[in-house]
Amino acid sequence: MKSYWVESTNLTNYPKIKENIETDVCIIGGGITGISTAYLLSKESNLDITLLEADLMGMGVSANTTAKVTSQHGLIYDYLYNSFGKESMEAYLNSNEEAIRLIEKIIEDENIECNFTKEDAYVYTCKEDNDEKIKKEVDVLNSVGFEAEYVKESPLPFEIVSAVKFKNQGQFHIRKYLLSLLKILENNNVNLFENSKVVDIKHKTDMYEIYVNDCKVECKYLVMATHYPIKNFPGMYFVKMYQESSYIIAVETEKEIFDGIYISCDTPTTSFRNVVEENGKKLLLVGGSGHKTGDTSVKIEDSYINLENYIKTIYPDAKVKYKWMTEDCVSLDKIPYIGDFSNFLPNMYVATGYKKWGMTTSHVAARIMTDKILDKINPYSKLYTATRLEPIKNSKEFGNMLKESVYSLAINKVTPPIIDFEELKNDSGGVVNYNGEKLGIYKDKNGEIFAVVPYCKHLGCELSWNNLEKTWDCPCHGSRYDYEGNIITEPTTEGLDRRRINTR
Repeated sequence: MKSYWVESTNLTNYPKIKENIETDVCIIGGGITGISTAYLLSKESNLDITLLEADLMGMGVSANTTAKVTSQHGLIYDYLYNSFGKESMEAYLNSNEEAIRLIEKIIEDENIECNFTKEDAYVYTCKEDNDEKIKKEVDVLNSVGFEAEYVKESPLPFEIVSAVKFKNQGQFHIRKYLLSLLKILENNNVNLFENSKVVDIKHKTDMYEIYVNDCKVECKYLVMATHYPIKNFPGMYFVKMYQESSYIIAVETEKEIFDGIYISCDTPTTSFRNVVEENGKKLLLVGGSGHKTGDTSVKIEDSYINLENYIKTIYPDAKVKYKWMTEDCVSLDKIPYIGDFSNFLPNMYVATGYKKWGMTTSHVAARIMTDKILDKINPYSKLYTATRLEPIKNSKEFGNMLKESVYSLAINKVTPPIIDFEELKNDSGGVVNYNGEKLGIYKDKNGEIFAVVPYCKHLGCELSWNNLEKTWDCPCHGSRYDYEGNIITEPTTEGLDRRRINTR
C-alpha cells in the first residue's frame, strides 16, 4: 500500500554515512522540514550542511500526505483568537500565508515541475449544528482583514450547509517537489546520507556529537526534523503531544472530478483534493477515518473500507487505485513546536506537532530555524516557541487536550487482549501468552512465525497489533514497528527484541 506520490516517482539512492565527519549544521530527518531547512541554509549561507535520513529521502510522513498547500487548517482561527488573542491568531495566519508564497517562489525560482496549482480551499459542514462555527471562523478572519468568505454552496457534488472559503491556496506533487530540492542540495554541496539512523546525541560544551551507523558527526548547530523528536530529555515532548493516524484512498471515476481542496468540520472528518496523473486523467484523493495511533478500541481494518463505501455513495463507479495511511503529531495547545529544543541545549532546534498540516508548517519551521542559525530576527518565532509553558485561556479546549496528553503518558494503559497461540490464524497477529512470556506474534500467509517482545523501546508502553498494516503500534507516543520489529516511525530509535519460537 504505497501512496500515489511514491508510485509515480523514482526512489533516491544516496550513500550511507561510513566515516566520521565534522560539519557546521547537522539536520536529522530527510522529509519536507529537513530538506526545506537545508535548502534555505544552502541558499543564504556558506555553512557546511549535512542531512541524515534513517530510511530514504522524502519517504516518511512527507510521502503520505494529501499535499495541500494551505493556511486553512480546519476551524483553527476562532480557537486561536479565543485561546491566545488576536495577535497570536494573526501571526499564525500570516506565517502560513507567507509559507505558501515561499513555496510558490521556490518553485518559480528553481523552475520546479511539481504540478503546483492554485486552488480555492474550503472548510465545510453538512450539519446545521456546525453552521455557527463556520460563521464565527469567517468573522474572526475578517476582523483582521483576511478575505475569508462565508458560502452556502461549493463545487462539491453534494449539498453543504455552509463553508469557509480561502482563495489563492494550492496543491502540488510533494515527491516531485522534494526530489527537485534534493538535486539542488546536491549542486549546493550539501552532504546527503540515507539509511543513516541516529542512535544517540551528546552535547559537548559548544558542539554536538551525533552517533549514526557506527560513525560520529560533530556539529555546532543541530536540527531535529524527525516528525517526532527522537531525544526525550530535557525537551519532554512526549508529555506535550500525541499522534493520530489517518487514511487516504485515490479513486478513479468516469464522472467529472471537481477542483479545489476541502475538509469537513463534521465528525467523522473527510478531506478531498484531486490529482492529475501523467496520462492527464484525474484521480480524487479522499482522506479520513482518523484515530489515535495504537487505539485498540478502533476497528482499524475498516479504515479504508469506510472511505471506499462513502465515496461510492457519491461516485458509484469509483475504483480505488492507491491507498495509504499516515500519522502526525498533535501538540497540546494545537500550535506546532518550532525553535529551540530546550533552554539547556543551545543551538539545537526542533520542529514538530504539525497536526496534519505539514506542507505550510514545514516552511514556517524552515524559515524560523534558518533565521535562528543565521542570527536573524523572525517575527513568528515567539508564537511557535517550542519550550513554551504558558497556560491556555480556553479552559474547555485545554481540558480536552490535557486528557489526550495524560492518556498518552499512561504506561501500559491499553492492554491488548491476550490470545491463545493455537487460535492465531495465518496472516494475523496479536499478543500471545507463550510459555509464561507475553510475546507479540505475527503468523504470515504461509504460517511462518515472527515473534517480538511487545514493548515499545521508546518508553516501554505495551504495543498493539495493527492487522491492516501488519505493524506493531505504540498507543502512548505513536512509534510503529513492522512485524519483524524494525522501526517504521519514531520517536523510538531502537528496534524490538526478537524471539525464536519452536512450535514442534
